Amino acid sequence: RDRTYKDAFWQDRDFRVVDTGGLVFDDDTEFLPMIREQALLALSEAKAAIFVVDGQEGPTAADEAIAHLLRQQSVPALLAVNKCESPEQGLIQAAQFWGLGLGEPFPISSIHGNGTGELLDELITHLPPTDELEETNEIRVAIVGRPNVGKSSMLNAFVGENRAIVSPISGTTRDTIDMVVQRNEQVYRLIDTAGIRRKKQVKYGPEFFGINRAFKAIRRADVVLLVIDAVDGVTEQDQKLAGRIEDDGRACVLVVNKWDAVEKDSSTIYDYDKELRSRLYFLSWAESIYVSALTGQRVPKILDRVDAAAMGHKRRVTTSVINEVLEEATRWHTPPTTRQGRQGRIYYGTQVTSQPPTIALFVNDPKLFGESYRRYIERQFRDQLGFTGTPIRLLWRGKKVREVERRSLNRATKV
Repeated sequence: RDRTYKDAFWQDRDFRVVDTGGLVFDDDTEFLPMIREQALLALSEAKAAIFVVDGQEGPTAADEAIAHLLRQQSVPALLAVNKCESPEQGLIQAAQFWGLGLGEPFPISSIHGNGTGELLDELITHLPPTDELEETNEIRVAIVGRPNVGKSSMLNAFVGENRAIVSPISGTTRDTIDMVVQRNEQVYRLIDTAGIRRKKQVKYGPEFFGINRAFKAIRRADVVLLVIDAVDGVTEQDQKLAGRIEDDGRACVLVVNKWDAVEKDSSTIYDYDKELRSRLYFLSWAESIYVSALTGQRVPKILDRVDAAAMGHKRRVTTSVINEVLEEATRWHTPPTTRQGRQGRIYYGTQVTSQPPTIALFVNDPKLFGESYRRYIERQFRDQLGFTGTPIRLLWRGKKVREVERRSLNRATKV
């Protein structure tokens, strides 16, 4: 139903393909005018169009209506006659479509790939010459949440046009939709996803696979915007989504949408934020922002939070700085001691990777460090090193592991 963007490559040419919903001119449902608007918007920003028809069914009145529309556009349109599985029979099937007035029909088979090479050869002749694409340091942002919390409205507010279909009916967005926007010198790839329902409420079908794509979008994102409905508050599904974000190690911003619909007094936002943090305690490190995608209130500031979270997610810190933090932290709060008098010792720490920041701590025995002290050390790293809006992974490694690594290093040095 939405415009879905995918990058493509043919004959040393990079280009972007936009897939739209099927064009229907009978407005049987409220979606059809919006789907038609999406297709026309895609056409307006395209350099060429491919009109796909059904070769087995033959020309229809709907095909003629779409062809009439395309003939009125300045964009060159190629006619692809699909379901021509047999090359010989395909020529006969394609010949039926000369009457649409769009030039030579190209018989193709999407299943087998027949004829697609000839179609693409013709397509790239209509694309403008491009220099080699510059590398962009883009931030991938996934917009996730339950159905109808305003994810698509938020995407539209970012982009400034109705690119994702917005409707009060749950489940409107079934695809993950990428849109690239730029603010100042920073490029963002915004990914709007299908709403996540409880598993019992989702039947196998387009929406089921849309949810799986949403989970994949979380995994490939740098920063996830978890959109909460301000009126409904935090639900069990929101908590499950938050857990997924934490498990996948993604940076996150908590976006409380529809804030304009909440009656407020001087303490409302503080009370709400306290409840938000209580229900989503495992995302305690994520910044929150209260917005209205409908009115645009504070929506531009979301990207400021995204910038900070992405920076924290990619942040790397030298070993010397990490050990300075550890030294100060253990001075203020010494590691725990067992009843038998055995005390935990942290020898040193080093960051082993980023996205999310992961720090290995070499200690005498990981079992000597309980959850309370581990959280204390994590807070010190977060407060002192600027890991904003991102989870931190701490790897507590025992002395024996450290000695094995030292021996391995010595052997490598001798070689």
